[in-house]
Amino acid sequence: MSSEARRTAGNAPRSVRDVEVVAPNFKKRLSGVTSTIIQLVPEQARTLRIATLGPGLPDDLPKLRLWQVPGLLTRPRNRPFRIWHARRNTEMLGGLLLRDVLRAPLKLVFTSAAQRHHTAYTKWLIRRMDAVIATSGRSGSFLEVPHKVVRHGIDTVRFHPPAEADDSWPASGLPGRYGIGCFGRIRHQKGTDLFIEAMIDLLPGFPDWTAVVLGRVTADNKAFAEELRRKVAAAGLSDRILFLGEVADVLPWYRRITLCVAPSRNEGFGLTPLEAMASRTAVVASDAGAYAELVVPGETGQVVPAGDGAALRRSIGAYLAEPERAARHGQAGLEHVRKHFVLATEAEGVRAVYESVWARP
Repeated sequence: MSSEARRTAGNAPRSVRDVEVVAPNFKKRLSGVTSTIIQLVPEQARTLRIATLGPGLPDDLPKLRLWQVPGLLTRPRNRPFRIWHARRNTEMLGGLLLRDVLRAPLKLVFTSAAQRHHTAYTKWLIRRMDAVIATSGRSGSFLEVPHKVVRHGIDTVRFHPPAEADDSWPASGLPGRYGIGCFGRIRHQKGTDLFIEAMIDLLPGFPDWTAVVLGRVTADNKAFAEELRRKVAAAGLSDRILFLGEVADVLPWYRRITLCVAPSRNEGFGLTPLEAMASRTAVVASDAGAYAELVVPGETGQVVPAGDGAALRRSIGAYLAEPERAARHGQAGLEHVRKHFVLATEAEGVRAVYESVWARP
């Protein structure tokens, strides 16, 4: 059991009747939503009797098993009804079936991170929620119902500044004095090609820097990834622009690099800048998702228009030319995250929404 799990075990539900909040996760593969649940639920479990439901989650999270689902048809021990906190369409639909068809004592809360207009089906689901949370002002602008903005926080215990030799760039075994990284799935939406093009253009002039790309390549993006590798090889930079795939533990890499680039063309919320800043790493990010609400330009990093490769290269180049500036912005980013984006703040904001629903007649 992890140290976080031990801290929250005393408040963990002992039976379905103890469960006040259900956090469903109806997707087996790791995603941004799943990562949010993994980080937030242990913090929520400090003050709430919360349980997850679904696959793809660590064993040390409080969770309900499928055989316990019928227990949700009964009233919880200490509340008039439970909160079902959905983050996907499938989870909203599951909550509706329980509440409206099976008459379970549930109220439904939905968190929206989407930075686009919702489909008619999603709008239909959202209108049937009892409360709605937006993860940013931008995502809230696409909602047509009353909502509360609660920005994501970051686990500053897991994501922390360099603390040992393994957290240094030399520990990576890669060339150069400084590392620059792009983390996340390799695909057009994530702007991986914009990062690679910037590196091909810039790295020949900055021999002290090496670039790494960490992330999964799905079957439908294999051709895209192979084309990027061909471009790197053609530029003679295969030893300085490395595709490391899915690593066993990404956390040390956030601490090893000096600059993190988040070049997405489209995002939901996007935790990468927070994870980097919590690791004392400066950030160059596009204005996709909530990135522009996380990074303070000229203080913790830079923000460029999504899809603008020239602006991305200029911002990255300024840091490559002045590593000391990246170090200063990394320190400022650490302080910024600890002040504004800790998990406890997110948990408090979500708890306030729950309490407002419980307080209704």
